[in-house]
Amino acid sequence: MIPMAGSVTTDEPGIDVIDVSGPLDASALAFMETAIEQAADTGQILAVLQVNSPAVLDERGLLALAGTIQDPPLPVALWIGPAPATAYGGVNYLLSSADHKAISPGSEIGFLYPLVAGDGGSLLAVFNDDQIPTDGAVRAEETGFDLQPTIRQYLQDLDGETFATASGPVEVETLVPFEDGVTLKTVTFRQPGLGTRFFRLAATPEAAFFFLVVGLSIASFEFFAVGPGVAAGVAAISLFLAGWGIVNLPVQPWALGIAVLGWAILTAAYQKGGVLALTLLGAVMLQLAGTFFVDGSGQIDPRWYLVLPSVLAVLFFFLLAMPTVQRARFSTQTIGREGLIGERGVALSAFDPDGVVEVRGARWKATAHREAGLSPGSEVSVVGVDGLFLEVEPIEVDREN
Repeated sequence: MIPMAGSVTTDEPGIDVIDVSGPLDASALAFMETAIEQAADTGQILAVLQVNSPAVLDERGLLALAGTIQDPPLPVALWIGPAPATAYGGVNYLLSSADHKAISPGSEIGFLYPLVAGDGGSLLAVFNDDQIPTDGAVRAEETGFDLQPTIRQYLQDLDGETFATASGPVEVETLVPFEDGVTLKTVTFRQPGLGTRFFRLAATPEAAFFFLVVGLSIASFEFFAVGPGVAAGVAAISLFLAGWGIVNLPVQPWALGIAVLGWAILTAAYQKGGVLALTLLGAVMLQLAGTFFVDGSGQIDPRWYLVLPSVLAVLFFFLLAMPTVQRARFSTQTIGREGLIGERGVALSAFDPDGVVEVRGARWKATAHREAGLSPGSEVSVVGVDGLFLEVEPIEVDREN
């Protein structure tokens, strides 16, 4: 048994562990490739890719990283872990490319094709491995891969191993004497920077769908002027992240269209005072869109039970949050029912017969007679309040009366 006392902190070259989890998009693959090159440039003796990923999302990045692993500037190993980790699709291509690799017990490999999620199979001809099932997944114990429960155990076992590198074979020494035993050389964990991690918040189907529906819902919140202007900023950030996820994930266009339509129906139902049938229809459409949001090929298929909380949150928002906030605004002394009647404002949309007006610097849902002919820019006067709607008339009508 080798006593392990923790990694030694010295100025001697050490080991870089490059830790990346989640679907491997272009930014994650580029980070891994750059981290390997930086490890070589700083004189490290070994770089280990610690990966836990269900899918690869970028073909160019996959091929570039695999090429670096096959002809590395320094010894490179790959470990799938910690358990329960997954290695699906193109992750197996990386695994096969490494000179030394291991998997943590309890992890899974499989779903070999497509190597790039959503790809029709352009990479099918370049890789095949009888140990890896093309459909479904198997546990690491059922394969012939080296089983290593922890990264520390794996690094310890790599001591004395010979690696192929671009400059020729290199024997790696990962252990150094320490007191009455040995310990690992200095281990430095490398992870993507904050910027990369921010974008990767939407790297999974459920997260991208969540940001999409939340962003659209908050946009409705801002449109109906029941919240402060900061809501627009939150909506913009959410939609930005959703857009990043839509661009990088194999999103199905029809599902995206149904998601937007479901949001539009919920918004229309709220504008009409909360039509239950329309609300339920919008919610069902959102759940359907979220469940089939991505063509994951078994690798990153959305899970309906993780989509459901997003749909319930949107329902709560439209059925309770928005009406409650708007009623609270009506109940205040400065913007109460009595205070609004008689106030003048400006129509912000055409009325048929409902629309939006600006009164006292805030937007309100309003209704008017169809014959009123209100269009954007028309001056109006508040003549009453009907539930969530202001009743308005053109200023010219007031003067005639």
